[in-house]
Amino acid sequence: MIKKIFLFLLVVLLVLQAFRPKKDNNGPTGLAANINNFVEVPSDVDQLLKTSCYDCHSNKTTYPWYSNIQPIGWWLDDHVDEGKKELNFDDYGNYNLRRKYHKIEEVAEMVEEGEMPLPSYTIIHTNTKLDEEQQKLIISWTDKVMNDMKAKYPIDSLILKK
Repeated sequence: MIKKIFLFLLVVLLVLQAFRPKKDNNGPTGLAANINNFVEVPSDVDQLLKTSCYDCHSNKTTYPWYSNIQPIGWWLDDHVDEGKKELNFDDYGNYNLRRKYHKIEEVAEMVEEGEMPLPSYTIIHTNTKLDEEQQKLIISWTDKVMNDMKAKYPIDSLILKK
């Protein structure tokens, strides 16, 4: 009986391999709407964003070998899709002013609370985990971006009144 169950699961797993999600590297990869064209991103912060954020938050996702194994590929695809819906650094220039401000604010919040990059991502990609100094660097950058935006635009164009 155990052999039959194991054989059945193996067959199901093999059949699943035929149904692969499309790798989502759609859209322009970097120039016109990239965040670097709209706010100053120092090179050290830019490198941290590319290392720790761009796989899920840009059009430059690097898919690991295990993304070709189903159902892991579907799970990764869902994470990438959700990440890009929340914030896509390659699409930042297409956001309205209020959304641009809010997304920078959320970057600071997520990094400060240790929610990004996701722990499930940093387990395998250990080089993406942000140490305290790197977190402070990103938070300092987001504070500067938000202060620059506040100095340039009226506050009611950046924040919804409650």
